[in-house]
Amino acid sequence: MPCAPGSLVPDDAARGFRDGRPGRPVWPAVAEVTRFAPSPTGDLHLGHAYAAWFARTLARRSGGRFFVRIEDIDGGRCRNEFVVRNLDDLHWLGLDADEPVLHQSARMPLYAAALGELGRLGVVYPCFCTRRAILAEVAAAGGAPHGAHAAGTVAYPGTCRRLDAEQRARLIAAGTGYALRLDATRALRLTGPLDWSDRRFGLRQVTDADLGDPVIARKEMPVSYHLCVVVDDAAQGVTLVTRGEDLLCATAVHRTLQALLGLPVPQWWHHPLCRDAGGRRLAKRDAAASIRELRQRGLSPAEVLRLAQPSEASGLPLAAAAEGFR
Repeated sequence: MPCAPGSLVPDDAARGFRDGRPGRPVWPAVAEVTRFAPSPTGDLHLGHAYAAWFARTLARRSGGRFFVRIEDIDGGRCRNEFVVRNLDDLHWLGLDADEPVLHQSARMPLYAAALGELGRLGVVYPCFCTRRAILAEVAAAGGAPHGAHAAGTVAYPGTCRRLDAEQRARLIAAGTGYALRLDATRALRLTGPLDWSDRRFGLRQVTDADLGDPVIARKEMPVSYHLCVVVDDAAQGVTLVTRGEDLLCATAVHRTLQALLGLPVPQWWHHPLCRDAGGRRLAKRDAAASIRELRQRGLSPAEVLRLAQPSEASGLPLAAAAEGFR
Protein backbone atom coordinates (compact mmCIF):
# COMPACT_ATOMS: atom_id res chain seq x y z
CA MET A 1 0.00 0.00 0.00
CA PRO A 2 1.85 3.10 -1.22
CA CYS A 3 0.66 5.50 1.46
CA ALA A 4 1.10 3.15 4.43
CA PRO A 5 2.86 4.72 7.43
CA GLY A 6 6.60 4.39 7.14
CA SER A 7 9.51 5.29 9.36
CA LEU A 8 9.59 8.83 10.71
CA VAL A 9 11.54 11.21 8.50
CA PRO A 10 13.11 14.31 10.10
CA ASP A 11 11.52 17.46 8.76
CA ASP A 12 14.22 20.12 8.47
CA ALA A 13 11.96 22.73 6.96
CA ALA A 14 8.50 22.60 8.48
CA ARG A 15 5.80 22.90 5.88
CA GLY A 16 3.22 25.65 5.61
CA PHE A 17 2.02 28.25 3.16
CA ARG A 18 3.20 28.34 -0.43
CA ASP A 19 5.54 31.12 -1.45
CA GLY A 20 4.26 31.11 -5.04
CA ARG A 21 6.42 28.24 -6.31
CA PRO A 22 4.66 24.90 -6.84
CA GLY A 23 5.57 22.41 -4.15
CA ARG A 24 7.75 24.76 -2.09
CA PRO A 25 5.81 25.73 1.04
CA VAL A 26 7.15 27.67 4.03
CA TRP A 27 5.77 27.46 7.55
CA PRO A 28 5.13 30.68 9.51
CA ALA A 29 5.45 30.77 13.29
CA VAL A 30 1.78 31.33 14.12
CA ALA A 31 -0.79 29.90 16.52
CA GLU A 32 -2.47 26.74 15.26
CA VAL A 33 -5.83 26.85 13.52
CA THR A 34 -7.51 23.43 13.63
CA ARG A 35 -10.91 22.02 12.75
CA PHE A 36 -13.23 19.10 13.33
CA ALA A 37 -15.45 18.20 10.37
CA PRO A 38 -18.08 15.50 10.93
CA SER A 39 -20.55 14.25 8.32
CA PRO A 40 -24.11 14.33 9.74
CA THR A 41 -25.08 10.81 8.68
CA GLY A 42 -25.52 9.58 12.25
CA ASP A 43 -24.66 10.33 15.87
CA LEU A 44 -21.10 11.00 16.99
CA HIS A 45 -19.20 8.16 18.69
CA LEU A 46 -16.08 7.93 20.85
CA GLY A 47 -13.76 8.24 17.86
CA HIS A 48 -15.36 11.57 17.00
CA ALA A 49 -15.02 12.72 20.61
CA TYR A 50 -11.31 12.00 20.57
CA ALA A 51 -10.77 13.63 17.16
CA ALA A 52 -12.59 16.81 18.22
CA TRP A 53 -10.78 16.96 21.55
CA PHE A 54 -7.43 16.37 19.85
CA ALA A 55 -7.96 19.24 17.39
CA ARG A 56 -9.30 21.66 19.99
CA THR A 57 -6.54 20.91 22.50
CA LEU A 58 -3.78 21.58 19.97
CA ALA A 59 -5.39 24.89 19.06
CA ARG A 60 -5.79 25.87 22.72
CA ARG A 61 -2.23 24.97 23.67
CA SER A 62 -0.85 27.19 20.90
CA GLY A 63 -3.19 30.12 21.54
CA GLY A 64 -4.93 29.44 18.25
CA ARG A 65 -8.48 28.78 17.09
CA PHE A 66 -10.68 25.71 16.69
CA PHE A 67 -13.40 25.45 14.03
CA VAL A 68 -16.26 23.03 13.45
CA ARG A 69 -17.28 22.30 9.87
CA ILE A 70 -20.30 20.25 8.83
CA GLU A 71 -19.52 18.09 5.78
CA ASP A 72 -23.05 17.79 4.42
CA ILE A 73 -22.56 17.72 0.65
CA ASP A 74 -24.13 14.26 0.35
CA GLY A 75 -27.79 15.22 0.34
CA GLY A 76 -28.88 11.61 0.11
CA ARG A 77 -27.27 10.55 3.39
CA CYS A 78 -26.88 13.69 5.51
CA ARG A 79 -29.79 14.72 7.72
CA ASN A 80 -30.41 17.98 9.53
CA GLU A 81 -31.48 16.19 12.71
CA PHE A 82 -27.97 14.77 12.97
CA VAL A 83 -26.45 18.22 12.45
CA VAL A 84 -28.40 19.39 15.50
CA ARG A 85 -27.51 16.31 17.54
CA ASN A 86 -23.82 16.39 16.56
CA LEU A 87 -23.45 20.03 17.58
CA ASP A 88 -25.34 19.40 20.82
CA ASP A 89 -22.98 16.52 21.68
CA LEU A 90 -19.94 18.70 21.02
CA HIS A 91 -21.35 21.42 23.26
CA TRP A 92 -22.03 18.87 26.01
CA LEU A 93 -18.42 17.66 25.75
CA GLY A 94 -17.16 21.24 26.07
CA LEU A 95 -15.86 21.29 22.48
CA ASP A 96 -17.59 24.35 21.05
CA ALA A 97 -16.08 26.08 18.02
CA ASP A 98 -14.51 29.52 18.30
CA GLU A 99 -16.47 30.85 15.32
CA PRO A 100 -19.84 30.08 13.70
CA VAL A 101 -20.09 26.58 12.27
CA LEU A 102 -19.43 26.30 8.52
CA HIS A 103 -21.84 24.16 6.47
CA GLN A 104 -20.46 22.81 3.19
CA SER A 105 -23.92 22.57 1.63
CA ALA A 106 -24.04 26.39 1.58
CA ARG A 107 -20.76 26.65 -0.32
CA MET A 108 -21.43 24.74 -3.54
CA PRO A 109 -20.68 27.71 -5.86
CA LEU A 110 -17.16 27.92 -4.41
CA TYR A 111 -16.53 24.23 -5.02
CA ALA A 112 -17.94 24.52 -8.55
CA ALA A 113 -15.48 27.34 -9.24
CA ALA A 114 -12.58 25.20 -8.02
CA LEU A 115 -13.75 22.30 -10.19
CA GLY A 116 -13.95 24.68 -13.15
CA GLU A 117 -10.36 25.75 -12.56
CA LEU A 118 -9.22 22.12 -12.62
CA GLY A 119 -11.06 21.70 -15.89
CA ARG A 120 -9.33 24.78 -17.30
CA LEU A 121 -5.99 23.23 -16.32
CA GLY A 122 -6.91 20.07 -18.22
CA VAL A 123 -6.40 17.73 -15.26
CA VAL A 124 -9.88 16.18 -15.07
CA TYR A 125 -11.58 13.70 -17.38
CA PRO A 126 -14.96 11.94 -17.50
CA CYS A 127 -15.04 8.34 -16.29
CA PHE A 128 -17.92 6.19 -17.53
CA CYS A 129 -16.94 3.05 -15.61
CA THR A 130 -19.22 1.48 -13.06
CA ARG A 131 -17.70 0.09 -9.89
CA ARG A 132 -18.49 -3.40 -11.17
CA ALA A 133 -16.61 -2.73 -14.41
CA ILE A 134 -13.60 -1.42 -12.50
CA LEU A 135 -13.48 -4.48 -10.26
CA ALA A 136 -13.81 -6.76 -13.29
CA GLU A 137 -10.91 -5.09 -15.11
CA VAL A 138 -8.72 -5.18 -12.00
CA ALA A 139 -9.51 -8.88 -11.53
CA ALA A 140 -8.76 -9.64 -15.19
CA ALA A 141 -5.38 -7.97 -14.78
CA GLY A 142 -4.54 -10.17 -11.81
CA GLY A 143 -5.44 -7.73 -9.01
CA ALA A 144 -4.71 -4.12 -8.22
CA PRO A 145 -0.95 -3.55 -8.52
CA HIS A 146 -0.92 -0.81 -5.90
CA GLY A 147 -3.64 -1.99 -3.53
CA ALA A 148 -5.95 0.58 -1.99
CA HIS A 149 -5.80 4.30 -2.63
CA ALA A 150 -7.49 7.40 -1.32
CA ALA A 151 -10.44 6.57 0.92
CA GLY A 152 -9.58 2.87 0.75
CA THR A 153 -10.90 2.31 -2.76
CA VAL A 154 -9.56 -0.13 -5.34
CA ALA A 155 -6.87 1.38 -7.55
CA TYR A 156 -8.50 2.71 -10.71
CA PRO A 157 -6.92 1.05 -13.78
CA GLY A 158 -7.19 4.17 -15.96
CA THR A 159 -9.72 2.81 -18.45
CA CYS A 160 -11.39 6.10 -19.35
CA ARG A 161 -8.19 8.12 -19.17
CA ARG A 162 -7.22 6.39 -22.41
CA LEU A 163 -10.36 7.47 -24.29
CA ASP A 164 -9.91 10.17 -26.92
CA ALA A 165 -12.07 13.31 -27.16
CA GLU A 166 -14.32 11.81 -29.82
CA GLN A 167 -15.06 8.71 -27.77
CA ARG A 168 -15.87 10.80 -24.71
CA ALA A 169 -18.15 13.13 -26.67
CA ARG A 170 -20.01 10.16 -28.15
CA LEU A 171 -20.63 8.58 -24.73
CA ILE A 172 -21.80 11.87 -23.22
CA ALA A 173 -24.12 12.51 -26.17
CA ALA A 174 -25.61 9.04 -25.66
CA GLY A 175 -26.50 9.96 -22.09
CA THR A 176 -23.99 7.64 -20.45
CA GLY A 177 -23.51 8.57 -16.81
CA TYR A 178 -20.05 9.60 -15.72
CA ALA A 179 -17.95 10.90 -12.86
CA LEU A 180 -15.00 13.30 -13.10
CA ARG A 181 -11.58 12.00 -12.15
CA LEU A 182 -8.31 13.78 -11.49
CA ASP A 183 -5.62 12.81 -14.02
CA ALA A 184 -2.80 12.18 -11.55
CA THR A 185 -0.01 11.96 -14.10
CA ARG A 186 -0.97 15.18 -15.82
CA ALA A 187 -1.53 16.94 -12.50
CA LEU A 188 1.93 16.08 -11.18
CA ARG A 189 3.44 17.08 -14.50
CA LEU A 190 2.00 20.54 -13.90
CA THR A 191 2.90 20.86 -10.22
CA GLY A 192 6.30 19.24 -10.24
CA PRO A 193 7.51 17.22 -7.22
CA LEU A 194 5.30 17.60 -4.14
CA ASP A 195 5.69 16.64 -0.52
CA TRP A 196 3.80 17.16 2.71
CA SER A 197 4.64 16.98 6.39
CA ASP A 198 2.90 14.96 9.07
CA ARG A 199 3.83 15.50 12.70
CA ARG A 200 3.53 11.80 13.40
CA PHE A 201 4.79 10.22 10.16
CA GLY A 202 7.24 12.85 8.99
CA LEU A 203 7.98 14.17 5.50
CA ARG A 204 6.24 12.27 2.69
CA GLN A 205 6.42 12.47 -1.09
CA VAL A 206 3.44 12.51 -3.47
CA THR A 207 3.55 9.91 -6.26
CA ASP A 208 1.20 8.81 -9.05
CA ALA A 209 0.62 5.58 -7.15
CA ASP A 210 -0.61 7.51 -4.10
CA LEU A 211 -3.22 9.34 -6.17
CA GLY A 212 -4.81 6.71 -8.40
CA ASP A 213 -6.97 9.18 -10.39
CA PRO A 214 -9.51 9.86 -7.60
CA VAL A 215 -13.11 10.85 -8.31
CA ILE A 216 -13.64 14.55 -7.63
CA ALA A 217 -17.27 14.91 -8.78
CA ARG A 218 -20.29 12.71 -9.51
CA LYS A 219 -23.70 13.28 -11.03
CA GLU A 220 -25.47 12.65 -7.71
CA MET A 221 -22.87 14.67 -5.75
CA PRO A 222 -21.42 17.46 -7.92
CA VAL A 223 -18.24 17.75 -5.89
CA SER A 224 -16.20 15.34 -3.78
CA TYR A 225 -14.90 15.41 -0.23
CA HIS A 226 -11.37 15.87 -1.57
CA LEU A 227 -12.12 19.14 -3.34
CA CYS A 228 -14.35 20.57 -0.62
CA VAL A 229 -11.85 19.96 2.15
CA VAL A 230 -8.96 21.81 0.50
CA VAL A 231 -11.16 24.77 -0.47
CA ASP A 232 -12.55 25.05 3.06
CA ASP A 233 -9.22 24.57 4.85
CA ALA A 234 -7.84 27.44 2.81
CA ALA A 235 -10.88 29.65 3.43
CA GLN A 236 -10.74 29.08 7.18
CA GLY A 237 -6.98 29.51 7.42
CA VAL A 238 -6.41 26.02 8.84
CA THR A 239 -2.72 25.55 9.61
CA LEU A 240 -2.84 22.05 11.13
CA VAL A 241 -5.17 19.34 9.81
CA THR A 242 -5.75 16.74 12.52
CA ARG A 243 -7.66 13.57 11.68
CA GLY A 244 -7.56 9.80 11.97
CA GLU A 245 -4.81 7.74 10.37
CA ASP A 246 -7.43 6.09 8.12
CA LEU A 247 -7.32 9.29 6.03
CA LEU A 248 -3.54 9.23 5.55
CA CYS A 249 -3.97 7.99 1.97
CA ALA A 250 -6.19 10.93 1.07
CA THR A 251 -3.54 13.52 1.92
CA ALA A 252 -1.58 13.06 -1.30
CA VAL A 253 -4.76 13.96 -3.21
CA HIS A 254 -5.32 17.03 -1.05
CA ARG A 255 -1.71 18.18 -1.38
CA THR A 256 -1.98 17.87 -5.18
CA LEU A 257 -5.23 19.82 -5.33
CA GLN A 258 -3.73 22.55 -3.15
CA ALA A 259 -0.80 22.89 -5.55
CA LEU A 260 -3.04 22.98 -8.63
CA LEU A 261 -5.37 25.59 -7.14
CA GLY A 262 -2.64 27.70 -5.53
CA LEU A 263 -4.03 27.14 -2.03
CA PRO A 264 -2.13 27.37 1.27
CA VAL A 265 -0.54 24.17 2.53
CA PRO A 266 -1.02 23.20 6.18
CA GLN A 267 0.75 20.57 8.19
CA TRP A 268 -1.04 17.35 9.07
CA TRP A 269 -1.27 15.16 12.15
CA HIS A 270 -2.90 11.77 11.54
CA HIS A 271 -3.62 10.42 14.99
CA PRO A 272 -4.34 6.80 16.00
CA LEU A 273 -7.90 5.54 15.79
CA CYS A 274 -10.14 4.57 18.66
CA ARG A 275 -10.86 0.84 18.50
CA ASP A 276 -13.09 -1.64 20.27
CA ALA A 277 -11.93 -4.60 22.35
CA GLY A 278 -11.51 -6.65 19.17
CA GLY A 279 -9.22 -4.08 17.58
CA ARG A 280 -11.82 -2.83 15.09
CA ARG A 281 -12.02 0.92 14.50
CA LEU A 282 -15.10 2.58 15.93
CA ALA A 283 -17.45 3.54 13.11
CA LYS A 284 -21.08 4.57 12.70
CA ARG A 285 -21.67 1.79 10.18
CA ASP A 286 -20.59 -0.79 12.78
CA ALA A 287 -23.04 0.58 15.38
CA ALA A 288 -20.31 1.89 17.69
CA ALA A 289 -21.72 3.30 20.94
CA SER A 290 -22.74 6.89 20.34
CA ILE A 291 -22.03 9.87 22.58
CA ARG A 292 -25.77 10.31 22.95
CA GLU A 293 -26.17 6.75 24.25
CA LEU A 294 -23.38 7.27 26.76
CA ARG A 295 -24.98 10.51 27.91
CA GLN A 296 -28.27 8.69 28.43
CA ARG A 297 -26.47 6.12 30.57
CA GLY A 298 -25.46 8.96 32.91
CA LEU A 299 -21.77 9.33 32.01
CA SER A 300 -20.15 12.74 32.42
CA PRO A 301 -18.17 14.48 29.62
CA ALA A 302 -14.88 13.62 31.36
CA GLU A 303 -15.91 9.96 31.69
CA VAL A 304 -16.84 9.79 28.02
CA LEU A 305 -13.50 11.24 26.99
CA ARG A 306 -11.65 8.75 29.20
CA LEU A 307 -13.34 6.00 27.20
CA ALA A 308 -12.14 7.52 23.93
CA GLN A 309 -8.78 5.79 23.99
CA PRO A 310 -6.76 5.74 20.75
CA SER A 311 -5.09 2.56 19.56
CA GLU A 312 -1.60 3.72 20.49
CA ALA A 313 0.24 6.66 21.97
CA SER A 314 -0.09 9.76 19.80
CA GLY A 315 2.15 12.20 21.62
CA LEU A 316 -0.82 13.94 23.23
CA PRO A 317 -2.04 12.15 26.38
CA LEU A 318 -5.80 11.76 26.45
CA ALA A 319 -5.74 11.68 30.25
CA ALA A 320 -5.46 15.47 30.15
CA ALA A 321 -9.06 15.55 28.97
CA ALA A 322 -10.23 14.65 32.45
CA GLU A 323 -8.81 17.93 33.72
CA GLY A 324 -11.39 19.91 31.77
CA PHE A 325 -11.09 22.42 28.95
CA ARG A 326 -9.97 26.02 28.81
